[in-house]
Amino acid sequence: MRNIDDSPITHNGNSLILAYDHGTEHGPVDFEPLPASADPTHVFEVGRHSAVTAIALQKGNAEYYRSWEMENGVDDGAPLLVKLNGNSNLAKRDDYYSPKQCSVQYAVEELDADAIGYTMYGGSLHEDEMWTEFRDVQEASRKYGIPVVMWSYPRGQGIQENDNYTGQEDPDVVAYGARLGLELGADMVKCKYPGTQAGWQQVEDAVSGLKTVMSGGSKRSDEAFLEDVRSTVEVGGNGLAVGRNIFQRDDPVPLLDELETVVFE
Repeated sequence: MRNIDDSPITHNGNSLILAYDHGTEHGPVDFEPLPASADPTHVFEVGRHSAVTAIALQKGNAEYYRSWEMENGVDDGAPLLVKLNGNSNLAKRDDYYSPKQCSVQYAVEELDADAIGYTMYGGSLHEDEMWTEFRDVQEASRKYGIPVVMWSYPRGQGIQENDNYTGQEDPDVVAYGARLGLELGADMVKCKYPGTQAGWQQVEDAVSGLKTVMSGGSKRSDEAFLEDVRSTVEVGGNGLAVGRNIFQRDDPVPLLDELETVVFE
């Protein structure tokens, strides 16, 4: 890992990444609570809030984002984190796998990416293949001098068939996934919230100073969501990567205002 405190995707050492890869991962169903959120430009506008340190987009929306900025004279949009891989809910697979749709070279040279994102499914039958892909992503990102954020979600047959684990949010599983980020050379790792502050402390104990951000997960009340974020930051977490808890709200500004205080102040 490298010190990325001078990167545009951090502020005061922490990050609030606005994730908008849900159309790939989950399909249009995630936009039904707020139909306007199906329009990427709606979320691009939300990303202009001062709390947002990066917007995470798949290749197609990243291209759209850059053209939207140019066409509308936007110079205060969020820094761009290009998510290189993703998968849909449509395919039938033997286990979890997230193929690449974009190269580091294209993300940096054509899209002027400020950071790279990659999803890793530790515990899947395809883990070895994804480790190889991540190696190439990490080493290419080093050449361009931009940070790599690993979405580390251990899941698949290796988790499901292991009696020592209780599921994807088992603190032991989450901490192992975070450790993979450190071992494989990520600069920041995004993990599921393991349900308690003690569980997140276990994550911090596993990563020796690697930056960690909490996955926002499905939409819940402002109070419950903010409490999870506070409990994460209090024990050393570096913020969050959040989508539905922001873009599914009619007015996300009050929540973003609160998050700005919790995460950065």
